[in-house]
Amino acid sequence: MKIGVAGTVESNDCLITVEESDVLEIKIESIVFAFFGEQIEKVIRDTLKELGIKAMKVTCNDKGALDCTIKSRLVTAINRMEVI
Repeated sequence: MKIGVAGTVESNDCLITVEESDVLEIKIESIVFAFFGEQIEKVIRDTLKELGIKAMKVTCNDKGALDCTIKSRLVTAINRMEVI
């Protein structure tokens, strides 16, 4: 199984974990989920679409990250995918 990780659980950052999958699965934990949960998911979906990825498991542990941070962490995690 290939897994990639990027980010931290520090304030204003997010920890993104990506894994190989046959389907698209997005799990979001956020201190601001009630306010920005839909936007966080949109950033993840849009980024995956830009990269041409249709199936992947994405876990996002958000601590108030900006959209650009979420996107960069996701791209980095994908680039770091390693076989475990």
